[in-house]
Amino acid sequence: MATRTTTTARTRAAPAPSADHLDADFTLEQLAVAYFDCRRTKRNTPSALVFEQHLERNLINLFDDLQDGSYAPGQSICFVVTRPKAREVWAADFRDRVVHHLLYNKISPRFYASFIKDTCACIPGRGTMYAAKRLESKIRSVTQNWARPAFYLKCDLANFFVAIDKDVLRGQIAARVSEPWWLRLAETILFHDPRENYQLRGAPELLARVPAHKRLINQPAHLGLPIGNLSSQFFANIYLDALDQHAKHKIGARHYIRYVDDFLLLHESPQWLGAALANINEFLPRVLRANLNPSKTILQPIARGVDFVGQVIKPWHSRTRRRTVHEATSRIAGIPAPDVFAAANSYFGLLRQADSSHADRAELARAVMRRGHCVNQSFTKTYRKTA
Repeated sequence: MATRTTTTARTRAAPAPSADHLDADFTLEQLAVAYFDCRRTKRNTPSALVFEQHLERNLINLFDDLQDGSYAPGQSICFVVTRPKAREVWAADFRDRVVHHLLYNKISPRFYASFIKDTCACIPGRGTMYAAKRLESKIRSVTQNWARPAFYLKCDLANFFVAIDKDVLRGQIAARVSEPWWLRLAETILFHDPRENYQLRGAPELLARVPAHKRLINQPAHLGLPIGNLSSQFFANIYLDALDQHAKHKIGARHYIRYVDDFLLLHESPQWLGAALANINEFLPRVLRANLNPSKTILQPIARGVDFVGQVIKPWHSRTRRRTVHEATSRIAGIPAPDVFAAANSYFGLLRQADSSHADRAELARAVMRRGHCVNQSFTKTYRKTA
């Protein structure tokens, strides 16, 4: 079911940059590169297929719109995902995603060069495996290879994506994007409000499963980024770079790591971590206008196990979180038969990231075989069901 919704403007949307006043220093070839980057993961979406039907014409028209300042973001799709919990997702039109990639390709290298090595997620080469291995290395360092006790502080930002202050973020972007045309394009994307024009996909009652305070549609105009766009993921890392730099260089956290809005500090002294927490609680609202989620703040001994990016790291081994394993087996048992092959191999890849995963992979293998598929002897891959 799709419902088209249009509302009155609520956001200070920046006008599209115009070549009459600013230097639009990009080429049609660069726009084509952005298109192919975008197509890698979105090729079979309806808006991507429509764009591809008249690819050359659509790219040239988009190029002209960007060059002459007439570009404006189009309609978004709003839907709810229910795994692992209900979340409101806003997906930009494929044409707008190409523009996101154009901006990302231009300005991301300068930001990545300044990020600390412990900033993870939505950065090439810094996914969940990178984060888990880096955290394990830090744990071994602070505990002297598990020989002495140490503690960890784990924090989570409250209602992260829908609480991001766009005025703060605009200042952070402007500090590193000096080219007027590119800055105005970033503002056009940042301040575009998808709530002004969107289609609701799926059952409307699913929206009721998303807590009201976690819905973008309920936020004031200056708050919130739409979950589901490359630009939002990239902007979120820019936003929290201030926290990363503060933790490393002001607090002096030698052992710190962040994945999206989950971050950890490790230290041999729980008192030091308590003082660091007080510092962060003062820093976040003052600098980023953000707050921690107190119900998800944890300070405890590392020896009890550190739950991070889907793994629980304990002395000498790591295991996939039991909730993740249960979700994997339950999903394999219930999804349509044509989807089992791809989903199972994806889960096998996820489980293999933990160094003690044989029992979990065996459990998943049994669920896969009950669906009629074959699994290799090491429980790392499934094969398509044959007639």
